[in-house]
Amino acid sequence: MKLIYRQMLGFFAVILTLIVIVGIMFINVTNRMLYTNEWKQLQNYSDSLIEDSMRYDTSTQQFEGLTTMPLQNNAQLLQRQNVHFTIYNSKKKITYSSSTYTAVLTKSDWKKLKAGETLHKMMDRPARPNAKNMSSGSKKNNKDTTKSTDRPLMTDVIRPYFYKGKLIAVVSIGSFVSDIQGNMAQIRENLWIAFVVSSLVALLLSYMLARSTTRRIDKMRLATHQIAQGNYDVNLEVKSHDELSDLSEDFNKMADSLQASQEEIKRQENRRRQFMADAAHEMRTPLTTINGLLEGLAYDAIPEEDKANSIKLMQNDTKRLIRLVNDNLDYEKIRTNQISMSRKVFNSADVLHNLTTQLGKKAATQNDEIKIETPETVMTYADYDRFVQILFNIIQNAIQFTENGTITVSGRQVDDGSEFKVSDTGIGMTEEQVKNIWERFYKADRSRMNTKYGESGLGLAIVHQLIDLHGGTINVESDYGKGTTFTVFFPDREHAKHQSINDAEKE
Repeated sequence: MKLIYRQMLGFFAVILTLIVIVGIMFINVTNRMLYTNEWKQLQNYSDSLIEDSMRYDTSTQQFEGLTTMPLQNNAQLLQRQNVHFTIYNSKKKITYSSSTYTAVLTKSDWKKLKAGETLHKMMDRPARPNAKNMSSGSKKNNKDTTKSTDRPLMTDVIRPYFYKGKLIAVVSIGSFVSDIQGNMAQIRENLWIAFVVSSLVALLLSYMLARSTTRRIDKMRLATHQIAQGNYDVNLEVKSHDELSDLSEDFNKMADSLQASQEEIKRQENRRRQFMADAAHEMRTPLTTINGLLEGLAYDAIPEEDKANSIKLMQNDTKRLIRLVNDNLDYEKIRTNQISMSRKVFNSADVLHNLTTQLGKKAATQNDEIKIETPETVMTYADYDRFVQILFNIIQNAIQFTENGTITVSGRQVDDGSEFKVSDTGIGMTEEQVKNIWERFYKADRSRMNTKYGESGLGLAIVHQLIDLHGGTINVESDYGKGTTFTVFFPDREHAKHQSINDAEKE
């Protein structure tokens, strides 16, 4: 079964159930109200009968009985309205009856009447008003009278009347139940018509509600189909604030994420292709050189005095190939968290001095000068080897893009860790280049790709990954044509542990 039909069935069942419950309650209340109104009217008739027919002794103010003439006149009027009454004296004898219909009074009823209680009987099978039978109150006669099932049902009000504290009369007045049931039948008929109309309206309303829900689901299904076809530029309209709207918002976020991921995949694929082309070019040149020199050595085409220089050239090109391969292997290990970190506290000022000494010769080839500005002690909490690798790559990068300039390396202790800066007076970078320098395979200056430093374009990507593993930060500021400054921060032991706990909670 389709969702729209299930929705319709659910809405229709709820509305229909509500209509049925309300209808049943209305019938019960109406039925009770009809009987209550009838009893009030009968009670008013009964009071009028007694008031009109009571006879007193004017001298002694004693009750003498009931006058027959007013009772006869009232009986004729009430018979036109299908109302019948019977009057009993204090000894349970019938003193007057307007018809052959009268309520059956039991001993329990009579006891309640003597106590002043008015009785109401909703559906009573009337007995024949036989004075002898009613006065004797024998069980046998009562049993015989109640067997008269051919008599119509009546609703009765049996009301006692007292004068100066003494019971003087009991009036049993009633009307046919068929009159009330006729009114109820008319009410039921009207309710049935209303039920049919309400059911049709409920069916239409259920369809509208179900359709409004399924229409939104259909839009999501079509959008999902477009994404499955590769179109990620999909956006669902959000108007309300219900669960489907929340789902639409999540769907839009998913589509945006997929779009961004797809664009990133394309960008990385382009970078990968470019890198493969660059790597092939980088490898082809030294391999061609090595192969040519080997052939020359094999066929004695190289003079004896040039063989040592040829071997040195082959060694340099071989080392260049090894660096290219190692950079890729290092990046993959760091990216997939396959390296072990052994952090400890050490004096990084000594490391900075050692690095400037190691890279001094490389700087000299570019006519660069390396300056170091650091106090004697800068305590740093980091993996020693990875710290050396980070600063080595950053300083080497500064040398690569600086000619006839100055590279300044500084370090200092800060409140929650240690901070290092590497500034150069080189070619600098544009804003677009600064945004992309952390990307794998990216090279800010393609003309420098054939130098012996940073051939792969992975140096800064490796640096960024290693700093992330330390819980630190790295920022770059560059002015195109004037120079670049890298700022690296390593947290101390306490802040590094706190950062690790936060990262674990996020995961």
